[in-house]
Amino acid sequence: MTSTFNSQYIVSISKAELANLPAASYTGNIHLVDSPDKVAAAVDALRAAPIIGFDTETRPSFKKGQTFQVALLQLSTRTDCYLIRLNKIGLPDGIKEILEDESKLKIGVSLHDDFHNLHRIYTLSPKGFIDLQPFVKDFLIADNSLSRIYAILFGKRISKGQRLTNWEAADLTPAQQAYAAFDALSCIQIYDHLTAKRFSPENSKYYQPVIPPAPKDISE
Repeated sequence: MTSTFNSQYIVSISKAELANLPAASYTGNIHLVDSPDKVAAAVDALRAAPIIGFDTETRPSFKKGQTFQVALLQLSTRTDCYLIRLNKIGLPDGIKEILEDESKLKIGVSLHDDFHNLHRIYTLSPKGFIDLQPFVKDFLIADNSLSRIYAILFGKRISKGQRLTNWEAADLTPAQQAYAAFDALSCIQIYDHLTAKRFSPENSKYYQPVIPPAPKDISE
């Protein structure tokens, strides 16, 4: 899709504007998939869904040279999110097949990073994905982060308070679960909103002219 809008304008939200927005909250259903006996029901539900939101979480490192593997895979329908605890059960075959199914539409953001981290531990050939980062450019949205894109479209802020928590904990807190589920669901909400043509860049409060960089002084 090629944008029909004036490319001399962009849609972008500032850090201050983002901070002043009301917080969004997750209201869907959450299913923890932390044992093999829970996989089949998750696969059946995801297979039946016309679209899937995708995200991952990794335990943060606070020491130089220390890294962790992906601990959580979030796959969401429009109503339910399935939190697959990779650090406990690995990547089940049924879930892997969904990730590799070209006919199953999946939406994420900054997919290169997610796939890079997954490839470190699993042999995986993801197909059927749309990355929102390039996708939103057709709507003149210049921002790349999920939280800023969501704020521009819906006027609410996705709280990032749980991002740097321990995703390998024995039990994920309700706050962690809601945070992880919302990140996956919001990918669907953004895609649905844009493809339904409910967003017009020119009518956005964040629509602004591109300010070219100041010319360099070459006289010195």
